[in-house]
Amino acid sequence: MRLVIAYVQPAMEDRVADALHQVPGVTGATFTDARGFGRGRAGDPATPEGIFGTAPRVRVEVGVRDGSEVAVVDAIRAAAHTGRRGDGKVYVLP
Repeated sequence: MRLVIAYVQPAMEDRVADALHQVPGVTGATFTDARGFGRGRAGDPATPEGIFGTAPRVRVEVGVRDGSEVAVVDAIRAAAHTGRRGDGKVYVLP
């Protein structure tokens, strides 16, 4: 089993949920409101790294069989991608 944990922008929650419904083998997911901060992309000199406070995010957790995590990660990335800073993070745990 693998646990996929993703942090996405709240506006992308419905898109991510719809995308996960289309992935074979996904029988459920948990969506939780979260807050946090990050350092942004390394090597982006045009934007200073001054982040104060926290930003709202949605934590998405999906448990899947080994081998299915790639499809889940791809679905989340495609649904949550805006191309701008702060799209989110995706982690895969055993």
